[in-house]
Amino acid sequence: MSLERFEELVSEALDQVPPKFAAAMDNVVVLVEEFNDEAPDILGLYHGVALTHRTTDYGGVLPDRISIYRRPILSMCTTEAEVVQEVLITVLHELGHHFGLDDARLHELGWG
Repeated sequence: MSLERFEELVSEALDQVPPKFAAAMDNVVVLVEEFNDEAPDILGLYHGVALTHRTTDYGGVLPDRISIYRRPILSMCTTEAEVVQEVLITVLHELGHHFGLDDARLHELGWG
């Protein structure tokens, strides 16, 4: 799958975020990267300060980043439909971290 198509899938996954949550996202950017150098098998990673941990001191900082890793997702999927589903789950999982949810809760919700 081309990088352009993969980026489209990430964009489509973001379009599926309920409006209430999309409106609450603050100072965060979602990027597609090939893989994580330190942990090449992970599918995504949230870098930043979750909304639930921000205090009045929060300000003047670069946006939080959500990295979605293309190669690991493609290597675990055999069809485009599987890639679509895994991208959606990964995007929602990392957005969950932005909203302060931990891995255990995200797994309970079916997001990873």
